[in-house]
Amino acid sequence: MADSQTNARGTMHPLAQKFYFAAWRWHFYAALYVIPFLLILAVTGLMMMFITQFDGRDGEKIAVQPQSTELSFDAQSAAVLQAQPGTIVEWIGPKAPDLAAVFRVKTPEGQRLVALDQYSGEVLSIWDRRAGWYDLADNIHSTLLIGDLGDRLIEIAAGLGIVLILTGLYIWWPRDNAMSALVPNLRARGRALWKSLHAVTGFWISALLLVFLVSGLSWAGIWGGKLVQAWSTFPAEKWDNVPLSDDVHASMNHGHTNDVPWALEQTPLPASGSEAGVTGLPEGQPVSAENLIALGRAMGMEGRFRLAYPAGGTGVWTINRDSMSGDSDDPFIDRTIHVDQYTGKVLADVRYDDYSWAGKAMAVGVPFHMGLMGGWNFALNIVFCLSVIFLCVSGVVMWVKRRPARSLRLAAPPEPADMPMWKGAALVAVLVSLMFPLAGLALIAALAFDVLILSNIPALRRALA
Repeated sequence: MADSQTNARGTMHPLAQKFYFAAWRWHFYAALYVIPFLLILAVTGLMMMFITQFDGRDGEKIAVQPQSTELSFDAQSAAVLQAQPGTIVEWIGPKAPDLAAVFRVKTPEGQRLVALDQYSGEVLSIWDRRAGWYDLADNIHSTLLIGDLGDRLIEIAAGLGIVLILTGLYIWWPRDNAMSALVPNLRARGRALWKSLHAVTGFWISALLLVFLVSGLSWAGIWGGKLVQAWSTFPAEKWDNVPLSDDVHASMNHGHTNDVPWALEQTPLPASGSEAGVTGLPEGQPVSAENLIALGRAMGMEGRFRLAYPAGGTGVWTINRDSMSGDSDDPFIDRTIHVDQYTGKVLADVRYDDYSWAGKAMAVGVPFHMGLMGGWNFALNIVFCLSVIFLCVSGVVMWVKRRPARSLRLAAPPEPADMPMWKGAALVAVLVSLMFPLAGLALIAALAFDVLILSNIPALRRALA
């Protein structure tokens, strides 16, 4: 969003003009860092959405021929373990009668998924969990394949992306003609056309980009895990005097993949082995997977839901339906039920309405972010990702066209002479650092570099100017 207000700036008040150049300069420097990450996030996001839509992540697209009756659950389990020895740790029900059931099996080599024809007992496919193309894209999208360092780098990029949105809206906000922000000037040529397309595209997707950045930040290790999630997670006190485990719900996650709702991740799990809870399975009925699946259906679980097996002597059975995992396209019916592995009593029953406001926002924001809320959501996210890619490419094109020919200079936007209230800018950077710590630290470092170093070293200033 370069100097698109050339005509308007001629009539600007000098103070407003200085703010304009300052915003443009911050926009440019933030873009230098953010553009590579936005490209990676948009491309991998497209990959994950297409794979989910047409192939599935957990075998949910594997078709079977429906029959009048299914095999007993014990017979299904036996067929799974014969084909893949190990310990069954999760059953994933099919969304429809013509789709396969999926079992997750723990083996010494890792977690494997087995797709089973629940009518004939035929094993249709076996594969490593979280080892396909979707999972590669997901790991790049979340950590760049370099663990916590990648998570922190992406968190900085997301925070600075918010700076990009705010500065971009400021420098392109129409001073004379409101339509210039809504409709591109297709009669323009060269760099002016690129500027118009870049600015109008940015204007139209700015609100959606903000939603994506904030929902993505909520998964980040610092802003999400240590700030927002820590004070907005579901309170364990609502378990109503149920004994608690030392493990939290996040222990049910697998690798980089989050298998439990965001609002529950830091909440302790209830523990089996007491008389606590309310009636679940009728007294005397065995606490078995087959009976718990029937209990889930009796409690309103329809279509695809999951049954996670107890982990250890105090572990619980968990019946779960989560739109984030693609179990449904309606986050308002998400539900997590924990059952004592010994008594069959329901220890906890958490629904969407039980979450905090932040938990509710994430319960909707995450499946929306992933394009899982129906065909409209998938189509919207495709257009959005392509728009983000265009913004990145057009920003680079404008920079290349603005740089002097055959020059190695960075050609940053000019620094406003006698910038007013730079202390106010520093205060803004401090406030941003309190809201988004890593991005704020990056802003403070950039401000210190610009004010204390770049302004006092002429050779360096010439190289960047």
